[in-house]
Amino acid sequence: MTSNISIFDGHNDVLLRLYKSPSRDVVSDFLLGEERGHIDLKKARAGSFVGGLFALYSPSTSETGSFMRQMTGGQYALPLPPPLSPEDARKSVIGELAILMRIERASKGAVTVCKTAAAARSAIEHASLAVVLHLEGAEAIDADLNFLEFLYAAGLRSLGPVWSRTNIFGHGVPFQFPAGPDLGEGLTPAGEKLVGACNEMRILVDLSHITEKGFWDVARLSRAPLVATHSNAHALCPSPRNLTDRQLAAVRDTQGMVGLNFATCFLRPDGNMRADTDVELMVRQLDYLIEKVGENHVGLGSDFDGAVVPETIGSAAGLPVLVQALRQSGYSEDLLKKLGSTNWLDLLERTIG
Repeated sequence: MTSNISIFDGHNDVLLRLYKSPSRDVVSDFLLGEERGHIDLKKARAGSFVGGLFALYSPSTSETGSFMRQMTGGQYALPLPPPLSPEDARKSVIGELAILMRIERASKGAVTVCKTAAAARSAIEHASLAVVLHLEGAEAIDADLNFLEFLYAAGLRSLGPVWSRTNIFGHGVPFQFPAGPDLGEGLTPAGEKLVGACNEMRILVDLSHITEKGFWDVARLSRAPLVATHSNAHALCPSPRNLTDRQLAAVRDTQGMVGLNFATCFLRPDGNMRADTDVELMVRQLDYLIEKVGENHVGLGSDFDGAVVPETIGSAAGLPVLVQALRQSGYSEDLLKKLGSTNWLDLLERTIG
């Protein structure tokens, strides 16, 4: 007999979507459900989406989202967006954080911001959406790391030093296809200081958007497991955002974690961002990641509300489509539970505590 599989997700951008929404009441939109978007509380419950890492992200001042429409044709090389000032970055980070705090308060217990793995497990047990706060790209943080202290107090427990953009901490990998991940420099001295502070504060360091040099800089410096919250296998889709076999081995050797990215440009062998993408490609990616990293170190990192995902899934409500495809491929219920939530929750215990 099969049952619903709880999904704790490694990455989503719903807070950015709500921040950019023209609606006057994004809190009610999220709590009561709306037609647009990949994640709201109604869709989460329909798809057994019990929580995840929710990103704070600062869009470039010139960013329109058109870069996703350019990821077609089987070959592309998009320039890195220009650097973002701390002032511009903080405006959106603070705005997104405020939306989350209002959602938690208005939810009356249906949404919980969690600062520990134990808090996330407790929230899930009590049918509350477990939110672990993540920062995607550290442009909002100053070189003295004062703003990091502010975000930590607000609940931040996961951080990617860079998005696909250069900042004072390091260099992001550009959106190119096909290409390897060795496309720029790694961490700066400020970035090395940031990784050290994250280790001390028990903040997860996410490697999903960093260059290969930056990946190995973190591997050299960090005492924590290596984690890529939303990245796939480069061997199956040669995007520089995906991980090489050598990188996957390093994740395995540190008892780290890889979250399967649903963005179709990181699934498809042709690198195209197209909704008409077969869920079977997600199954193949998971097969490969499990082979290289191990069944205890792979989960989901959907990139919901930040990318084009396979239309047969469509939103968090469609997660059972993937679960059923995995069942049909021979995945056991025990393995599905690991991939769905327990691997991420165990990883959080090893990182944030």
